[in-house]
Amino acid sequence: MTKMIFVNLPVTDLPRAMRFYDALGFTNNPQFSDDNSACMVWSETISVMLLTHDKWRVFTSRPIPPATSSEVMLAISCESREAVDRMNEAADAHGGQADINPVQDLGFMYNRNLADPDGHVWEAFWMDMSAMPAGE
Repeated sequence: MTKMIFVNLPVTDLPRAMRFYDALGFTNNPQFSDDNSACMVWSETISVMLLTHDKWRVFTSRPIPPATSSEVMLAISCESREAVDRMNEAADAHGGQADINPVQDLGFMYNRNLADPDGHVWEAFWMDMSAMPAGE
């Protein structure tokens, strides 16, 4: 079996979260979705499970952090600098927040950070490994 990652995120409004991730370029896998969860696919190996708070509590009794906190930053690669920009623009236009941290442009790597409507932090990045400085 191919190794995969399913990132589980608690959300306050499942339909809103699904619309947000759809706008960023994720697609819904109805096979793993129901009234309390949605599987949003980024690639063949990366999916995000959006879980209502009730569904989240089935898996853990740990508290859900407030939307203003940052427990993790999830980095996701994009095919170009323009795709990074489009993802940030889509986040801003669909209930999220673009550029929650300063834009980073190192020439060979470019990234912008965004937050979804529930405050989950994503780093959209593009990198050209052939342009990476020697020794890095």
